[in-house]
Amino acid sequence: MSLPHAILTALLEKPSSGLELTRRFDKSIGYFWSATHQQIYRELGRLEEKGLIRALPCGQPTRGQKKEYEVLPAGRAELTAWVAASEDPKPVREALLLRMRAAGVVGTEGLGAELRRHLALHRAQLAEYETIEEHDFPPERDAERDRLRHLVLRGGIGLETFWISWLTDALAEIEGERE
Repeated sequence: MSLPHAILTALLEKPSSGLELTRRFDKSIGYFWSATHQQIYRELGRLEEKGLIRALPCGQPTRGQKKEYEVLPAGRAELTAWVAASEDPKPVREALLLRMRAAGVVGTEGLGAELRRHLALHRAQLAEYETIEEHDFPPERDAERDRLRHLVLRGGIGLETFWISWLTDALAEIEGERE
């Protein structure tokens, strides 16, 4: 996924200013595609230059007024084409896995504490996702748009569940080595 496509998606869901987009990235899209505020603002400029989005006309311009953007037909076409395009999965690049491999060579000294820290972080993230699921996806919300968003969230829940299970196993393995 690329930042332009994440921004087009967010703007099609709801026309927004750059500030509103950054807040939405912090709350939802950022769980699986993060971007800094500066990256978002730069990309808005590029998308506007390419004719994929435009700033909505505003009444009377005032200094410091927020520009609100909407997606143009060319932007929708770009996003539609991207959704249908094929893309191979990206190789996993996780420093913790590399640390585990290195521990096989240099020993596990101090690794247990880092694994426990990661385990706590993944448990906290899982709890947050489950709270979002309970609040935002009650059974009666069954529109296609909601079902697809829920699938994304369930993917995040599945990943956190995987990490919790793997970290628990890794800790048991390391602690077993020390005994």
